[in-house]
Amino acid sequence: MSTEKTKEIAVITGADRGCGLALTRNFLEAGWRVYAGQFMPDWPDLGALAGEFPEDLVLVPLDVSSGESVNSAAAFISAREEKVDILVNVAGIAPHGSDDAAALRSTFRVNVFGPLRMTEALLPLLRKGKKRICTFSSEAGCIASQHRADTFAYTMSKTALNMQTRLIFNVLREEGFTFRLYHPGWVKSYMSGKKGTQGVFEPEETSIVAFRQFTEDRNYEDVLLLRDVNDEIWAF
Repeated sequence: MSTEKTKEIAVITGADRGCGLALTRNFLEAGWRVYAGQFMPDWPDLGALAGEFPEDLVLVPLDVSSGESVNSAAAFISAREEKVDILVNVAGIAPHGSDDAAALRSTFRVNVFGPLRMTEALLPLLRKGKKRICTFSSEAGCIASQHRADTFAYTMSKTALNMQTRLIFNVLREEGFTFRLYHPGWVKSYMSGKKGTQGVFEPEETSIVAFRQFTEDRNYEDVLLLRDVNDEIWAF
């Protein structure tokens, strides 16, 4: 009888670059098999990482703003795996210099409906695994501490994402699901379309904290918390 441990499986959206790419590496280096959502096939970094981990990194074409793309990705994973242990929702956008109706719609399609689509599509596989859903959010979505007077599309999307996570928590917690809601800090990310020059953290710095929070077990799983890169808790 084989004593080989079954691989733990993670699905990560927004894995092309930034926090998603860094987090993908974190999981791979810890021995996980990762299905990495690839939105930008011409961006080279994810392909290069696949060359380092040819057995455990599987690239999956994925546009979380499209229900058809999400369902195709879920079917692709279902054909290869019997379960998914952790879903990590990283994909997000932050339109720069625009808060018009078009920006609001496009931001919500990615930041709000993207994670919801992923959860619904992968729920049958998640029920057979570790039952953990992890989501990148932001203090920008916290109403009580909100200080901005602009970026309506981004901040409103993160507030809606936080509420969505709470509602899904309320529904799935009784099945044994656990949740991680993560604020990565001010990251030099690609959310506006190009690498940010302002910020406090590089993606690699905040991703290692995210990996720890996402994979460690807690003795208070019946409470939904928004924790940040410094392990501080935010009211949302």
